[in-house]
Parts: sequence; structure tokens; C-alpha cells
Amino acid sequence: MRFYIVIPAHNEEDSIALTLESLVNQTLLPNKIVIVNDNSIDDTQTIVEGFSKKHDCITLVNNKSSDLHLPGTKIINAFYKGYDILDDNFDIICKFDADLIFPVDYLEKLSLQFSTNEKLGMAAGFCYIQKNEEWIIEGFTNKDHIRGALKAYRKECFNNIDKLKPSIGWDTVDELLAKFYKWQIKLDDSLKVKHLKPTGSTYNKASKHLQGEAMYKMRYGIILGILTGLKMAWGKKSLSYFFDYTLGYLKALFNKTDYIVTKDQGKFIRNYRWIGIRSKFF
Repeated sequence: MRFYIVIPAHNEEDSIALTLESLVNQTLLPNKIVIVNDNSIDDTQTIVEGFSKKHDCITLVNNKSSDLHLPGTKIINAFYKGYDILDDNFDIICKFDADLIFPVDYLEKLSLQFSTNEKLGMAAGFCYIQKNEEWIIEGFTNKDHIRGALKAYRKECFNNIDKLKPSIGWDTVDELLAKFYKWQIKLDDSLKVKHLKPTGSTYNKASKHLQGEAMYKMRYGIILGILTGLKMAWGKKSLSYFFDYTLGYLKALFNKTDYIVTKDQGKFIRNYRWIGIRSKFF
């Protein structure tokens, strides 16, 4: 299967070489890798240029954007800067972060998963972080959600869900829409990916407000939205997170922020989430 990979990168001089080394040494080599240098002020560009001279599959795209940390919007806009230069001759399109180290057989095993199940729309491994000199599974990980850091989509599924939404929540709504269109999602726990920068380490209060906004945009409805905020705050052991999240949801509600899903998709998402909640209590 033909793999195309797009990697947005902002000031990733400490990790981008490790990520690229792990990709150019795969047992199944990617056909194209596009690195989008998104307004970096460190040596990210120089490092990628060095790799592109050695590997024909690697292309560098330089992009100018805001210095503000805007989860979702900034990274997906950068993704499209890379995606837009690609042709359509791929089977699998990947959005990877620039701080990952992949096991050598990562793409080969993903290819096997996709080729043996024609209804598989998305697949990935699990993220591990280093703690006390050991690599442990990252705390945000669960067995039914693919992390935004390592998304891989079958082309037909990617087109079905209308690609990626330039909004916080993009890495949740993509899976919900895949399920809406009857695609399956697979996580392979044998694929352990080293995540060099823990998720959320650069999030600020504005980012937390956007988490609430994301649930509004996905048409969760206020009751389901608040319950989701409570669950997230409980997981983070942070009451202030819940207040920031709720404020973000209510601001989006009162401002009548545009939704990122249709009414039918929103109805499916609410039903799907309520079924999940009921299954945990009954």
C-alpha cells in the first residue's frame, strides 16, 4: 500500500531528526513525506533540508503562521499546506507529529491491517512517554481513540469524512464521522510509538476554553457537553479545568459559533455518546 505522510512542525529541532530517522528506516517505506515547517525560529528547517537531500521521498514546505498556540486550527492549517502539494496516488494518508519515534515495522503492520479489512478506515498504534527512565503508556490513551499525533486514514474514509476540520476537536470528530459512515477504527497495542513531548504540555487557559467550544461545535448539546467536561476535569484532577471548559462551551453557545458537523451527524454523535455513557452504568 502507498503511504503519504504529512508532518506539521513548529520548533522541533530536538525531535524532528529522530522522527524522520524512524520513518526512512521502515520495513515498508513511505512513498512521500512532507514536512511543513510552520513558522519555526530554530533549526527545524535546516535539519529537514539535510534529510531531503538524502531521501527523495522527503519534501520541505515552509509556512508562515501565527505564533499563538491554537490547538486544532494551527496544526490542521499547516497539515493542508503539505497535503495540497500531494497528488492523489495514495492508499493511506497520515498526519503525524514531529516528536514521535516509530517502531521499524510500524507502516508494514498498518498496511497489513488495512489490506486485510476493507472496512477499516483508520488505524494506529499507542503513544508511550518516558518517565523515570521507563517508557510507559501515555495517560490520555484509551483503546477506542486514536491520538491526534499519529492518525492514518484510508483514502476513501478520509474523503468520506470531508478530510480534517481546522478546529480544536478535529481528532475526535474525525473518528465519530468515520463511524457515522460505517468505517471501522483499529488500534494495535503491539505498535508502541515513543512520544517525546507529552500532550497538553503547552496548553494554556485559552486552549482549555477551546476544548469546551469543540464539544459545542460537534453538537453535543449542553447536558452531554457538561458531562464530558466533568469527565475530562476528573481525569486531569482539576476543578479549574472544568470551569475553563464550561466557559468555552457557553461562549460558543451564546455567540452561536458555527458547527463542524451536520444535524444528522450531530444526532448520531449524541446517540453514540449516550450509548457509551449508559453502557458504563448498566
